[in-house]
Amino acid sequence: MNILALILSLFVAALGLLGLISPLRLLDIVRHFQSQAGLYAAAALRMVLGVALFSSAPTSRAPRTIRILGVIILVAGMVTPLFGMERLRGLIDWWSARGLAFMRVWATFALAFGIFLAYVIAPGLGRKEE
Repeated sequence: MNILALILSLFVAALGLLGLISPLRLLDIVRHFQSQAGLYAAAALRMVLGVALFSSAPTSRAPRTIRILGVIILVAGMVTPLFGMERLRGLIDWWSARGLAFMRVWATFALAFGIFLAYVIAPGLGRKEE
């Protein structure tokens, strides 16, 4: 699970980096999730990340923090489909209407969060859970 958590953390960081460099390309990717299947895919990715973080917590640098983040992300994934397509479209439209600088700020947070997760999880690679 540690490898999966690390890969997904780096994926979050990569999306953040993409949004920092080219917010419009990130917006194109986000718009691909504007379907029922896309919404379920986003929910599944969140749930997988949440479970992977929770499972990786014991061997991480910050077990309690990673366990809590894992639960929060898992729950966020579970409620994602409840938002519905209209709310998703509205959120994406609101986010993109704020301008490139606003989008880059959010992308910077995603980049920092992904790097933080990868850093905290990395020490557990190769170690057995106690």
